Amino acid sequence: MGEWKEYKLGDLIVGNKGCYGIAAPAVDYDRNKYTYLRITDINDDGTINKSNLKSVDDKNADNYILYPNDIVFARTGASVGRSYFYEEKDGVLVYAGFLIKFSIDSKKVNPKILKYYTHSQPYYDWIQTVDNGATRGNINAQIYASMPVLLPERKEQDKIVSILSSLDDKIDLLYRENKTLEAMAETLFNKTLSEKENNGTIEQLISIQNGYAFKSKDFQERGVNGVIKIKNISGGVIDINKTDCVGNDIIQGISSKFKVHTGDILIAMTGAEIGKLGIIPSTNKDLWLNQRVGMLVERYPGAKYIAYLQLRSDYGLDYVENTATGSAQPNISSSAIENCGFPLLDVSEIKALAYQLEGLYEKIIHNLGHINGLKLLRNELLLKLMNSQV
Repeated sequence: MGEWKEYKLGDLIVGNKGCYGIAAPAVDYDRNKYTYLRITDINDDGTINKSNLKSVDDKNADNYILYPNDIVFARTGASVGRSYFYEEKDGVLVYAGFLIKFSIDSKKVNPKILKYYTHSQPYYDWIQTVDNGATRGNINAQIYASMPVLLPERKEQDKIVSILSSLDDKIDLLYRENKTLEAMAETLFNKTLSEKENNGTIEQLISIQNGYAFKSKDFQERGVNGVIKIKNISGGVIDINKTDCVGNDIIQGISSKFKVHTGDILIAMTGAEIGKLGIIPSTNKDLWLNQRVGMLVERYPGAKYIAYLQLRSDYGLDYVENTATGSAQPNISSSAIENCGFPLLDVSEIKALAYQLEGLYEKIIHNLGHINGLKLLRNELLLKLMNSQV
């Protein structure tokens, strides 16, 4: 393999600068209007979280439509550095004001290699370098344009994209299978409960285990004990790869009730992401629950999946939004989550529905683990290629 050379992102684009998104309010999703792409709609892995999409209704929206070879970056907040490479399969998208768009010039580079590069360790390291001091939580278009990008010659770029795209195809297939399984679970849930009133609460199904209050000084970048924070809940899944860590000396004094396992369901209990849920994929990693992240502890096998579907429903989302306290920093307590309305059921009814849902979610969790493994393989392969190890 030939030598990799360093370029600047600004050298690889059409035009000479990035473009800021439209400053327009989001409106309820309407298939007759443009889909609005906001920071919160982009998952850490660069895919779109379609669970709470909104539309945009603005006379200037046509000027902010994404096209093939466009890539957008989050410019502010806790998600700064998050990126999305436009895929036509995602439909027509208008990008919002806290995103910066760059149009990659296909004559200068294989555009898709930027999709992979912006999910590599060198990119994450660069983000950490520039996201500090006066610029912390805010990376503007000029800074993004100065981003160093390591690239081989064009033929090698095309080969790399071909290899990594084949892994993407496998990942997409598993995502589609999970989408079908999720739809089956929701259909079963709705068929069983649609005619029933919410005259009870989900406390009959689960309790909420609060996370442990780790001290900030205990966190380290690498280690064997990952700590799941709110930032790790993304797109209905828990990102178990990019966690902060703590040493064994910290873990020794912590109760095992804070340990997180395969298939556990977690919920964000504070901040802009309040009410967001995610499932731990199949894993052998040692993971622990951080404060303000709640765990759904089931009272019967599979009952957590019933509570999960209720909290994800329109009713559940509205309940969390309306029950949260605090204006600047919304919060919801474990008892408030447990008090979310739900039909009062006999134990036999709960167990029957839980049993059926458990079979579907076991397959979903297995697929999530497979997806996670393929993503790790893809990222490790790119890093090895960059270091001329393959």
